Parts: sequence; C-alpha cells; structure tokens
Amino acid sequence: MTAAARWWPASTPRWRVVHSENKAGAAPHYKRGYGFHPMICSTADGEPLWVKLRAGNAAANSIADRLEVLDAAVGTLPERDAAGHREGDDKELAERPLVVRIDAGGCSATLAAGLAKRNVGFAVSARSAPAIAAAIGRCVGEPGRWHNSPERSKQRKRSRAQVADLTDLADLSGWPEGTRLVVRREPRHPGAQRSLFESDNFRCWGFYSDQQGDTAQLDRLMRSHADAVRRLKDSGLSRMAFTAWNANSAWAAMRMTSLALVGWFQNACLQGALAKAAPKRLRRQMWHLPALVCTSARRTLLRLPEQHPGTRALLAIAHPR
Repeated sequence: MTAAARWWPASTPRWRVVHSENKAGAAPHYKRGYGFHPMICSTADGEPLWVKLRAGNAAANSIADRLEVLDAAVGTLPERDAAGHREGDDKELAERPLVVRIDAGGCSATLAAGLAKRNVGFAVSARSAPAIAAAIGRCVGEPGRWHNSPERSKQRKRSRAQVADLTDLADLSGWPEGTRLVVRREPRHPGAQRSLFESDNFRCWGFYSDQQGDTAQLDRLMRSHADAVRRLKDSGLSRMAFTAWNANSAWAAMRMTSLALVGWFQNACLQGALAKAAPKRLRRQMWHLPALVCTSARRTLLRLPEQHPGTRALLAIAHPR
C-alpha cells in the first residue's frame, strides 16, 4: 500500500481443479482443465476483500463480474476509504484515491469506463495486439525513450529491464481521457517464457493506466503486489469440499476470511521471516507445533520442543521484549 493509494490486484485464477462431475458449477475451461473459475479482489498487501465463486466455463473477461466484485470489495472498506468510489457517488466525497490493478482478462476500454464512473483509477495488463507490437517496433531505435526500471528486490539492485511510455504511438481513443500505455522490456535469455509481443532481442509486455508519474515507478507498482491467489490456494481454495453450489460458495468465503485472520495475526504478532511467510510454512512451524500439557507443583505447564523452529517465535509472542 502506498501513501496515496490502495493498489488492488483483481485476479481470476483458473487453477481450481476438481475430479468429480457431481459438483455443481464444475465445468471444463480453456486451460484444458476441469473445475471452477472464481474471481478475487484483494489489497496490495494480500488481504482478500471479496471472492466470487464462478462456474468453470465462466468468461475470464466478464466486465459485469469484475465490476460486481469491485463494488462488493469497496463495500467492505471503511467509510472513509469507500466514500466517493461507489457507483453514483459524488467524486467530491472521495478522501482517498483508490486504484485497481487487473490482469489481461480485464483489458477493456468498457471496463475502464466503468471504473472511471466510480472514481477508481486503474492499471490493466495489455493483451497482445498488432497495434501495440507495431508501436514497440517503431521505438526500438529511440534509446532516449527507454528508462531503466528499478528492481523490486533489495538484493538485486541492478536491473536490465527498461520501460517506456508509448502513449503517443498507440490509438487510445476508446479509453478514458488520460490513459497511458507503458511497456516494459527485458533482454531475452535461454529458457525465458514467451513474450507477450514478438521481438527478436527482448521480452516485452505492457499495461494501460490512468495514473500520472514516472513510468519506472508505475512499472514497479504494477509488478510489486502480494500473491493473494497463491495464498488462497494454499489456504484451501484449490479444492472445493462439497457438491452443492451454495456450500462451496460458503467454503470460498471461509477461506478468504481465514486468510485475512492469518494476515492480521502475522502483522500483529510475528516478526522477521514468519511475518511474511506463506500459509504452508506457518502450518509447518506454528499451527502444527507439537506440545505437551503437564502439571508440576500445582502448576499447569506447556512443554514445547526446544529444537522446533516455531518454538522461539511462539515464545516471543507470549513474552515480548
């Protein structure tokens, strides 16, 4: 979270796999799998705000579903943050700016217009398009247009990636006023994933945004977000436990609530690596910590294994310095 705005990754994970045709809503999807296709909205630090369970064959680019999830997520925010960002609200009521970050499935000028009606900024990953590829090709010989992009990790201070603002080279007539096109490129290396846009020397991808500021900083904000999808998967959303649709919807909501509680516990009680650890590591080191309850000298004692990695963290919570 930045001082000026909340950045939300609105994701549509498609790795929900089930192995039964008896579960309501389970269906094949274009990833050649079989399961569900939920849509998630979370804060930039990974706290889930809303999850909507959808059938496996639900469209990834559904504008109505994305706006529904966004409106529901805004409704969970405190009034100070949500004011001015509901549909029909007066923009003058907004005290804090909100910015939603969406994957390529939400790359639509219509969706951007819906966000503008809610006074919500956006940063949307661009889809592969010949017009954008042509714009990238035209600026290859303009070294002054490209700027170095900072690394997200403190251990890797040097970066070979570069970003450029290609707004003047792309047709953005259907997008809201002030929309920009920012493209990031990295030198190709053996084993690299396929680039969004074809290039002989670089891997390129980009995003649309109505935010102002330095392109390198926008690129860093676009990429630096918590992986709420992975954490929800580790928390039980990867498998639906019931056959009834309503029961699975409640299961998805419970997974979201449990992940939020774990996040609050980490922020309030843990330090160091465990404060940012994934749910799998927390289960291994804290939730499954073996202990023995015994009585000695009329006192009830909890004996913990001295060599267990979670013992020190638990004792630090019970006896803070």
